[in-house]
Amino acid sequence: MANIFGQLGLSDTDRVFNGTIGQEVLYDVAAAFVASRNDELNRQIAVWVAGTTANHTERYRLPGGGYLEERGNQGKGTFAPARATGYWDVAYPLNDYGGAVEWDDVTMAYMTANELSLNIQNVVIKNQNTTRFQLLKSLFNNVAGTHIDPLWGSLTVQRLANGDATLYPPVLGSSTEATDNHYLESGYAAADISDTNNPFVTIRDELEEHFGAMTGGENIVVFVNPAQRAKIEALSDFVEVPDQYIRVGQDTAVPSGLPNVPGRIYGRVNGCWVVEWRWVPANYMMANHLEVDQPLKMRIDPADTGLGMGLQLVATDERFPLTKSVWRNRFGFGASNRLNGVIMELGTGGSYTIPTAYA
Repeated sequence: MANIFGQLGLSDTDRVFNGTIGQEVLYDVAAAFVASRNDELNRQIAVWVAGTTANHTERYRLPGGGYLEERGNQGKGTFAPARATGYWDVAYPLNDYGGAVEWDDVTMAYMTANELSLNIQNVVIKNQNTTRFQLLKSLFNNVAGTHIDPLWGSLTVQRLANGDATLYPPVLGSSTEATDNHYLESGYAAADISDTNNPFVTIRDELEEHFGAMTGGENIVVFVNPAQRAKIEALSDFVEVPDQYIRVGQDTAVPSGLPNVPGRIYGRVNGCWVVEWRWVPANYMMANHLEVDQPLKMRIDPADTGLGMGLQLVATDERFPLTKSVWRNRFGFGASNRLNGVIMELGTGGSYTIPTAYA
Protein backbone atom coordinates (compact mmCIF):
# COMPACT_ATOMS: atom_id res chain seq x y z
CA MET A 1 0.00 0.00 0.00
CA ALA A 2 1.13 3.52 -0.72
CA ASN A 3 1.98 6.00 2.01
CA ILE A 4 -1.34 7.67 2.78
CA PHE A 5 0.40 10.97 3.63
CA GLY A 6 1.88 11.42 0.15
CA GLN A 7 -0.68 14.13 -0.62
CA LEU A 8 1.03 16.26 2.04
CA GLY A 9 4.33 15.98 0.19
CA LEU A 10 5.79 13.48 2.65
CA SER A 11 7.97 10.74 1.21
CA ASP A 12 8.15 7.28 2.78
CA THR A 13 11.39 8.09 4.59
CA ASP A 14 10.48 11.52 6.03
CA ARG A 15 10.53 11.70 9.84
CA VAL A 16 6.86 12.44 10.10
CA PHE A 17 6.68 13.85 13.64
CA ASN A 18 9.76 16.07 13.29
CA GLY A 19 8.32 17.93 10.31
CA THR A 20 6.47 21.22 10.31
CA ILE A 21 3.11 19.83 9.18
CA GLY A 22 1.71 19.11 12.63
CA GLN A 23 -0.22 16.21 14.08
CA GLU A 24 -3.62 17.77 13.52
CA VAL A 25 -3.10 17.78 9.74
CA LEU A 26 -1.82 14.20 9.82
CA TYR A 27 -4.84 13.23 11.92
CA ASP A 28 -7.24 14.72 9.36
CA VAL A 29 -5.60 12.78 6.52
CA ALA A 30 -5.71 9.56 8.56
CA ALA A 31 -9.38 10.13 9.42
CA ALA A 32 -10.25 10.71 5.74
CA PHE A 33 -8.42 7.52 4.77
CA VAL A 34 -10.31 5.51 7.39
CA ALA A 35 -13.64 7.01 6.29
CA SER A 36 -13.00 5.90 2.69
CA ARG A 37 -12.23 2.38 3.89
CA ASN A 38 -15.43 2.38 5.97
CA ASP A 39 -17.43 3.21 2.84
CA GLU A 40 -15.68 0.45 0.90
CA LEU A 41 -16.38 -2.10 3.66
CA ASN A 42 -20.04 -1.09 3.86
CA ARG A 43 -20.45 -1.66 0.12
CA GLN A 44 -18.97 -5.15 0.46
CA ILE A 45 -21.13 -6.27 3.36
CA ALA A 46 -24.29 -4.87 1.72
CA VAL A 47 -24.66 -8.30 0.08
CA TRP A 48 -25.74 -9.63 3.48
CA VAL A 49 -26.71 -6.49 5.43
CA ALA A 50 -29.99 -4.73 4.68
CA GLY A 51 -28.82 -1.55 6.37
CA THR A 52 -28.13 -0.03 9.75
CA THR A 53 -30.49 0.53 12.64
CA ALA A 54 -30.29 2.25 16.00
CA ASN A 55 -33.08 0.04 17.35
CA HIS A 56 -32.25 -2.68 19.83
CA THR A 57 -35.37 -4.65 18.85
CA GLU A 58 -37.64 -4.66 15.82
CA ARG A 59 -40.63 -6.54 14.48
CA TYR A 60 -39.86 -7.82 11.00
CA ARG A 61 -42.98 -8.12 8.86
CA LEU A 62 -43.92 -10.04 5.73
CA PRO A 63 -47.46 -10.49 4.35
CA GLY A 64 -49.17 -13.66 5.50
CA GLY A 65 -51.60 -15.84 3.55
CA GLY A 66 -55.10 -17.24 3.66
CA TYR A 67 -58.26 -16.77 1.58
CA LEU A 68 -60.98 -14.17 1.14
CA GLU A 69 -64.34 -14.96 2.72
CA GLU A 70 -67.55 -15.47 0.78
CA ARG A 71 -69.85 -12.44 1.04
CA GLY A 72 -73.19 -13.99 0.04
CA ASN A 73 -75.78 -12.84 -2.52
CA GLN A 74 -76.42 -9.45 -0.98
CA GLY A 75 -72.77 -8.67 -0.39
CA LYS A 76 -73.28 -9.02 3.31
CA GLY A 77 -71.45 -11.06 5.84
CA THR A 78 -69.34 -10.98 8.94
CA PHE A 79 -65.65 -10.88 8.14
CA ALA A 80 -62.60 -11.32 10.26
CA PRO A 81 -60.29 -8.27 10.07
CA ALA A 82 -57.60 -8.74 7.42
CA ARG A 83 -54.16 -8.27 8.93
CA ALA A 84 -50.68 -9.18 7.80
CA THR A 85 -49.70 -12.11 10.01
CA GLY A 86 -46.18 -12.78 8.77
CA TYR A 87 -43.88 -11.27 11.36
CA TRP A 88 -41.27 -12.16 13.94
CA ASP A 89 -39.39 -10.25 16.59
CA VAL A 90 -35.65 -9.73 16.31
CA ALA A 91 -32.96 -8.01 18.35
CA TYR A 92 -29.53 -6.63 17.57
CA PRO A 93 -26.40 -6.54 19.72
CA LEU A 94 -24.17 -3.50 20.04
CA ASN A 95 -20.56 -4.22 20.89
CA ASP A 96 -17.57 -1.92 21.29
CA TYR A 97 -14.41 -3.00 19.43
CA GLY A 98 -11.18 -1.09 19.47
CA GLY A 99 -7.60 -0.68 20.46
CA ALA A 100 -5.29 2.02 21.78
CA VAL A 101 -2.17 3.34 20.08
CA GLU A 102 0.50 5.21 22.01
CA TRP A 103 4.10 6.07 21.16
CA ASP A 104 6.92 7.38 23.33
CA ASP A 105 8.98 10.38 22.24
CA VAL A 106 11.89 8.29 20.92
CA THR A 107 9.66 6.09 18.77
CA MET A 108 7.90 9.16 17.40
CA ALA A 109 11.19 10.91 16.65
CA TYR A 110 12.34 7.99 14.49
CA MET A 111 9.00 7.17 12.87
CA THR A 112 8.79 7.70 9.12
CA ALA A 113 5.69 8.56 7.12
CA ASN A 114 5.65 5.03 5.72
CA GLU A 115 5.79 3.46 9.20
CA LEU A 116 2.92 5.60 10.46
CA SER A 117 0.94 4.82 7.32
CA LEU A 118 1.48 1.08 7.82
CA ASN A 119 0.31 1.31 11.44
CA ILE A 120 -2.92 3.00 10.39
CA GLN A 121 -3.48 0.54 7.54
CA ASN A 122 -2.95 -2.32 10.01
CA VAL A 123 -5.77 -1.00 12.21
CA VAL A 124 -8.03 -0.82 9.14
CA ILE A 125 -7.23 -4.45 8.29
CA LYS A 126 -8.02 -5.50 11.88
CA ASN A 127 -11.36 -3.71 11.61
CA GLN A 128 -12.16 -5.48 8.33
CA ASN A 129 -11.26 -8.83 9.88
CA THR A 130 -13.41 -8.18 12.95
CA THR A 131 -16.40 -7.04 10.90
CA ARG A 132 -16.20 -10.01 8.56
CA PHE A 133 -15.84 -12.48 11.44
CA GLN A 134 -18.87 -11.11 13.29
CA LEU A 135 -20.93 -11.10 10.09
CA LEU A 136 -20.06 -14.71 9.25
CA LYS A 137 -20.68 -15.82 12.82
CA SER A 138 -24.16 -14.30 12.61
CA LEU A 139 -24.82 -16.42 9.52
CA PHE A 140 -23.07 -19.73 10.22
CA ASN A 141 -24.07 -20.04 13.87
CA ASN A 142 -27.63 -21.43 14.05
CA VAL A 143 -28.11 -20.99 17.81
CA ALA A 144 -29.85 -17.82 18.98
CA GLY A 145 -27.49 -15.62 20.95
CA THR A 146 -27.97 -13.59 24.11
CA HIS A 147 -26.68 -10.03 24.30
CA ILE A 148 -26.68 -8.14 27.60
CA ASP A 149 -27.39 -4.56 26.70
CA PRO A 150 -26.53 -1.94 29.34
CA LEU A 151 -29.71 -0.01 28.54
CA TRP A 152 -32.19 -2.70 27.51
CA GLY A 153 -31.13 -5.80 29.42
CA SER A 154 -31.04 -9.29 27.94
CA LEU A 155 -31.71 -9.40 24.18
CA THR A 156 -32.26 -12.58 22.15
CA VAL A 157 -30.38 -12.25 18.88
CA GLN A 158 -31.95 -14.42 16.20
CA ARG A 159 -30.26 -16.34 13.38
CA LEU A 160 -31.60 -17.42 10.01
CA ALA A 161 -34.66 -19.66 10.18
CA ASN A 162 -33.39 -22.43 12.46
CA GLY A 163 -36.36 -24.68 13.17
CA ASP A 164 -37.56 -22.77 16.23
CA ALA A 165 -41.21 -22.04 16.93
CA THR A 166 -41.43 -19.01 14.62
CA LEU A 167 -44.22 -19.36 12.05
CA TYR A 168 -43.31 -18.00 8.61
CA PRO A 169 -45.68 -16.99 5.80
CA PRO A 170 -46.87 -19.87 3.62
CA VAL A 171 -44.41 -21.06 0.98
CA LEU A 172 -45.47 -21.21 -2.65
CA GLY A 173 -48.01 -23.99 -3.09
CA SER A 174 -49.26 -23.75 0.49
CA SER A 175 -51.69 -21.58 2.42
CA THR A 176 -50.50 -22.49 5.89
CA GLU A 177 -47.91 -20.69 8.00
CA ALA A 178 -45.20 -23.05 9.19
CA THR A 179 -41.81 -23.25 10.88
CA ASP A 180 -38.73 -23.60 8.71
CA ASN A 181 -35.03 -24.44 8.92
CA HIS A 182 -32.46 -22.92 6.58
CA TYR A 183 -29.47 -24.66 8.18
CA LEU A 184 -29.13 -27.77 6.07
CA GLU A 185 -26.93 -30.81 5.86
CA SER A 186 -26.50 -32.25 2.38
CA GLY A 187 -26.44 -35.93 3.39
CA TYR A 188 -23.36 -36.47 1.21
CA ALA A 189 -19.74 -35.38 1.38
CA ALA A 190 -18.28 -32.57 -0.71
CA ALA A 191 -16.35 -35.18 -2.68
CA ASP A 192 -19.68 -36.72 -3.75
CA ILE A 193 -21.18 -33.59 -5.34
CA SER A 194 -22.65 -34.69 -8.68
CA ASP A 195 -25.70 -34.28 -10.91
CA THR A 196 -27.43 -36.66 -8.51
CA ASN A 197 -26.10 -35.02 -5.36
CA ASN A 198 -26.54 -31.40 -6.40
CA PRO A 199 -26.57 -28.88 -3.51
CA PHE A 200 -27.51 -25.96 -5.76
CA VAL A 201 -30.94 -27.36 -6.58
CA THR A 202 -31.71 -27.78 -2.87
CA ILE A 203 -30.45 -24.31 -2.00
CA ARG A 204 -32.29 -22.67 -4.89
CA ASP A 205 -35.58 -24.38 -4.04
CA GLU A 206 -35.28 -23.37 -0.37
CA LEU A 207 -35.11 -19.69 -1.34
CA GLU A 208 -37.52 -19.76 -4.28
CA GLU A 209 -40.29 -21.30 -2.21
CA HIS A 210 -40.36 -18.07 -0.20
CA PHE A 211 -39.52 -15.41 -2.78
CA GLY A 212 -40.79 -16.78 -6.09
CA ALA A 213 -39.36 -18.50 -9.14
CA MET A 214 -39.25 -16.13 -12.08
CA THR A 215 -39.00 -17.49 -15.60
CA GLY A 216 -35.37 -17.22 -16.62
CA GLY A 217 -33.95 -17.62 -13.13
CA GLU A 218 -33.49 -15.71 -9.91
CA ASN A 219 -30.61 -13.59 -8.67
CA ILE A 220 -29.45 -16.13 -6.10
CA VAL A 221 -25.78 -16.23 -5.14
CA VAL A 222 -24.00 -19.16 -3.48
CA PHE A 223 -20.63 -18.55 -1.84
CA VAL A 224 -18.33 -21.57 -1.74
CA ASN A 225 -14.84 -22.50 -0.61
CA PRO A 226 -12.20 -23.01 -3.35
CA ALA A 227 -11.87 -26.65 -2.25
CA GLN A 228 -15.25 -27.39 -3.84
CA ARG A 229 -14.51 -25.80 -7.22
CA ALA A 230 -13.56 -28.91 -9.22
CA LYS A 231 -16.69 -30.82 -8.24
CA ILE A 232 -18.93 -27.84 -8.97
CA GLU A 233 -17.40 -27.26 -12.39
CA ALA A 234 -18.06 -30.93 -13.24
CA LEU A 235 -21.86 -30.49 -12.89
CA SER A 236 -23.64 -30.85 -16.23
CA ASP A 237 -25.52 -27.55 -15.90
CA PHE A 238 -22.45 -25.51 -14.92
CA VAL A 239 -21.71 -22.56 -17.23
CA GLU A 240 -18.34 -20.92 -16.69
CA VAL A 241 -17.67 -17.19 -16.55
CA PRO A 242 -14.93 -16.82 -19.19
CA ASP A 243 -11.48 -15.41 -18.62
CA GLN A 244 -11.61 -11.70 -19.45
CA TYR A 245 -8.43 -12.06 -21.50
CA ILE A 246 -9.81 -14.82 -23.72
CA ARG A 247 -12.11 -14.15 -26.66
CA VAL A 248 -15.04 -16.55 -26.42
CA GLY A 249 -16.27 -18.47 -29.45
CA GLN A 250 -19.46 -17.38 -31.22
CA ASP A 251 -21.51 -20.43 -30.18
CA THR A 252 -20.36 -20.57 -26.55
CA ALA A 253 -22.79 -19.97 -23.67
CA VAL A 254 -21.57 -17.15 -21.45
CA PRO A 255 -23.23 -15.91 -18.21
CA SER A 256 -24.27 -12.25 -18.31
CA GLY A 257 -25.46 -9.69 -15.80
CA LEU A 258 -22.91 -10.69 -13.17
CA PRO A 259 -23.77 -9.38 -9.68
CA ASN A 260 -21.45 -7.12 -7.69
CA VAL A 261 -20.37 -9.35 -4.80
CA PRO A 262 -17.18 -10.05 -2.84
CA GLY A 263 -15.07 -12.95 -4.10
CA ARG A 264 -14.72 -14.31 -7.61
CA ILE A 265 -17.76 -15.28 -9.67
CA TYR A 266 -16.73 -18.25 -11.73
CA GLY A 267 -19.99 -19.65 -13.05
CA ARG A 268 -23.71 -20.18 -12.94
CA VAL A 269 -25.43 -23.48 -12.25
CA ASN A 270 -29.08 -24.47 -11.73
CA GLY A 271 -30.23 -20.88 -11.35
CA CYS A 272 -27.48 -19.84 -8.93
CA TRP A 273 -24.37 -17.71 -9.24
CA VAL A 274 -21.32 -19.54 -7.93
CA VAL A 275 -18.85 -17.33 -6.07
CA GLU A 276 -15.51 -18.50 -4.75
CA TRP A 277 -14.86 -16.70 -1.47
CA ARG A 278 -11.99 -17.93 0.65
CA TRP A 279 -13.64 -16.93 3.92
CA VAL A 280 -16.32 -19.59 3.53
CA PRO A 281 -15.21 -22.68 5.52
CA ALA A 282 -14.41 -25.76 3.48
CA ASN A 283 -17.39 -28.12 3.14
CA TYR A 284 -19.91 -25.31 3.66
CA MET A 285 -21.99 -23.15 1.33
CA MET A 286 -23.81 -19.92 2.08
CA ALA A 287 -26.52 -18.44 -0.13
CA ASN A 288 -28.99 -15.59 -0.30
CA HIS A 289 -31.25 -13.81 -2.78
CA LEU A 290 -29.86 -10.47 -3.92
CA GLU A 291 -33.20 -8.84 -4.79
CA VAL A 292 -35.09 -9.13 -1.51
CA ASP A 293 -34.29 -7.76 1.96
CA GLN A 294 -30.91 -9.05 3.00
CA PRO A 295 -30.71 -11.39 6.02
CA LEU A 296 -28.89 -9.16 8.52
CA LYS A 297 -29.02 -5.68 9.95
CA MET A 298 -26.18 -3.85 11.63
CA ARG A 299 -26.95 -1.98 14.82
CA ILE A 300 -25.12 1.28 15.45
CA ASP A 301 -25.45 4.08 18.00
CA PRO A 302 -28.28 6.60 17.52
CA ALA A 303 -27.17 9.65 15.53
CA ASP A 304 -28.00 12.06 18.35
CA THR A 305 -25.36 10.44 20.59
CA GLY A 306 -22.62 11.86 18.37
CA LEU A 307 -20.68 8.60 18.59
CA GLY A 308 -20.55 8.16 14.84
CA MET A 309 -20.48 5.01 12.72
CA GLY A 310 -17.70 2.73 11.54
CA LEU A 311 -14.05 2.66 12.49
CA GLN A 312 -13.00 5.97 13.99
CA LEU A 313 -9.79 7.48 15.24
CA VAL A 314 -10.65 9.03 18.59
CA ALA A 315 -8.04 11.49 19.81
CA THR A 316 -7.29 12.00 23.50
CA ASP A 317 -5.28 15.19 22.93
CA GLU A 318 -6.63 17.67 20.40
CA ARG A 319 -3.24 19.31 19.85
CA PHE A 320 -1.33 16.03 19.55
CA PRO A 321 -4.02 13.59 18.42
CA LEU A 322 -1.63 10.91 17.14
CA THR A 323 0.57 10.73 20.23
CA LYS A 324 -2.07 8.66 21.98
CA SER A 325 -5.26 7.67 20.26
CA VAL A 326 -8.02 5.11 20.42
CA TRP A 327 -9.42 3.30 17.40
CA ARG A 328 -13.05 2.34 17.92
CA ASN A 329 -15.93 0.70 16.09
CA ARG A 330 -19.29 0.09 17.74
CA PHE A 331 -21.63 -2.28 15.91
CA GLY A 332 -23.41 -5.61 16.05
CA PHE A 333 -25.13 -7.94 13.59
CA GLY A 334 -28.44 -9.74 14.00
CA ALA A 335 -30.77 -11.55 11.61
CA SER A 336 -33.80 -9.58 10.42
CA ASN A 337 -35.09 -11.32 7.28
CA ARG A 338 -34.55 -14.81 8.64
CA LEU A 339 -35.75 -16.41 5.40
CA ASN A 340 -33.23 -14.84 3.01
CA GLY A 341 -30.31 -17.11 3.66
CA VAL A 342 -29.38 -20.77 3.43
CA ILE A 343 -26.35 -22.38 5.00
CA MET A 344 -25.50 -25.89 3.89
CA GLU A 345 -22.96 -28.24 5.40
CA LEU A 346 -21.63 -30.82 2.97
CA GLY A 347 -21.60 -33.80 5.30
CA THR A 348 -23.23 -36.99 6.47
CA GLY A 349 -23.46 -36.45 10.22
CA GLY A 350 -27.25 -36.34 10.25
CA SER A 351 -27.72 -32.66 11.13
CA TYR A 352 -26.12 -29.28 10.62
CA THR A 353 -22.90 -28.64 12.57
CA ILE A 354 -21.65 -25.12 13.21
CA PRO A 355 -18.13 -24.53 11.80
CA THR A 356 -15.65 -24.60 14.68
CA ALA A 357 -14.55 -20.99 14.22
CA TYR A 358 -18.11 -19.68 14.62
CA ALA A 359 -19.43 -21.94 17.37
